[in-house]
Amino acid sequence: EVISFTTLDKVEHDYVDLGLPSKLKWATYNVGASSPEEYGNYYAWGEVTPKTEYTPSNSETYGVPLTDISGNPQYDAAAANWGEGWRMPTNTEMHELIDYCTWEWTTQNGVNGYKVKSKTNDNSIFIPAKGYRHGSETYDTSTGYYWNSIPQDDNVGSYYMRFRSSEHCV
Repeated sequence: EVISFTTLDKVEHDYVDLGLPSKLKWATYNVGASSPEEYGNYYAWGEVTPKTEYTPSNSETYGVPLTDISGNPQYDAAAANWGEGWRMPTNTEMHELIDYCTWEWTTQNGVNGYKVKSKTNDNSIFIPAKGYRHGSETYDTSTGYYWNSIPQDDNVGSYYMRFRSSEHCV
């Protein structure tokens, strides 16, 4: 229920070059936030506006056969809310972030999350642990869940990156 945050070339929002092989640049904060430690908005996968309740029955994309939605403003909240050039990462790009960066669990301005630092330069991003939404409640706030753009085979959601103090994986 959270959006990931990548970009290609836009300058309206801050981004960082982590020296990744893909040359992909990552936003410094989540969609709906104005600083790295702000959580930003929660989104159902494939939806571009936040809502007060998250259930399969009120999902616009639950069970809908979709392919990679990265960059499609109809389904990608980053593209829809931040404009052309901004998009969700793919599953491969999330793996690249894990493989080519160091991950340090930390607290930044009172918010738990990971400092994700490039292995090739000194640049980093902070990704807050903000839990997930189901119904109208937020759960597991010591864990971060970030959607990627690739739907699961059964079209009931997407693959995602999950992390907590002891692990990070896609």
